[in-house]
Amino acid sequence: MNFNEGEIICIDKPYRMSSFGALAHIRFLISNKLGVKRVKTGHAGTLDPLATGVLILCTGKATKRIDELQAHTKEYTATLQLGATTPSFDKEHTVDHTYPTAHITEELIRETLQKFIGEIQQVPPAYSACKINGHRAYKLMRKGHDVPLKAKTLRVDEIEMTSFDQKTMQLSIRVVCGKGTYIRALARDIGTALGSGAFLTALRRTRVGNIRVENCITLDDFPAWLDQQEIEGVENK
Repeated sequence: MNFNEGEIICIDKPYRMSSFGALAHIRFLISNKLGVKRVKTGHAGTLDPLATGVLILCTGKATKRIDELQAHTKEYTATLQLGATTPSFDKEHTVDHTYPTAHITEELIRETLQKFIGEIQQVPPAYSACKINGHRAYKLMRKGHDVPLKAKTLRVDEIEMTSFDQKTMQLSIRVVCGKGTYIRALARDIGTALGSGAFLTALRRTRVGNIRVENCITLDDFPAWLDQQEIEGVENK
């Protein structure tokens, strides 16, 4: 392997770690292995700290492929809590509103999900990495500023219910979508379309293009994986 010439590394990002945190950890291990201060590294598509799954890292000259990799179709599995919302539409914040759920049935859910297939308009969550005049939306929100975000046209190729518990009002879905789709915002919009509310309790990115999460390396396994590689300029001990 030649990390300066460029390698693509696929990580299974752990829960409660930012994408940048995962990148920084891997970059430190590679740089330390090479005996250099810092290897150029970037990631192809942010995952929220509370999400897990496929995170593609590019090193060296492979960072030029980041835009190409970000454009690939993505697959997610998600669990939604129906009947309530949080400001961030996930568990980062506590519930701020509750809504009726007695009318929600499996049939209504299946009918509603079909409305989200194809090109859709989606307003990103205010607690997101979207930029407004050069500032991250989530940072502005935390400072108490209003964050006016415009709807974007996105593509959802597939969306299906994988399970639904009518007692707990927990809904699990699988989503295949294009670049820029916020699953938290999708959860919000599904809740609204059901005549209720919803927020994410779990999110996992299971695929980016042809890269599946079962073929990714965990952070815990990465040091051993790195030791097994033949790296140009480094003698394996």
